[in-house]
Amino acid sequence: MGQITVFSGPERRRRWSDEERLEILNEAFAPGACVAEVARRRDVSTALVYTWRRKLRDVYAEPEPDDLQAPDFAAAVMIEDAEPARAGLQPAVVIDLARGKRISIFASASPALVAAALKALR
Repeated sequence: MGQITVFSGPERRRRWSDEERLEILNEAFAPGACVAEVARRRDVSTALVYTWRRKLRDVYAEPEPDDLQAPDFAAAVMIEDAEPARAGLQPAVVIDLARGKRISIFASASPALVAAALKALR
């Protein structure tokens, strides 16, 4: 009769639930924690811990400016004021950007400064 040897130990391909992953990530990236020590204690590769963190960040990350839609035409709205504003106190042009950002250009701004600001928005 032949002999059979059974190797016991961790399974080659392990699976972790989302709760276990979050628990390991919270433990590994807690203030003062060492990722290598936590990974060794939990029998997980440090590369896998960093991969989980990157994937979690990607899920909750804001889109990069390159991910935004291409520029399109926008409607210009002219508002007539009852009383004219004094030059320099109110912006001549207000540009509303994505994510609630706003650029104000005052009448006293030089054309070179306005051109540089608009070129930077590209």
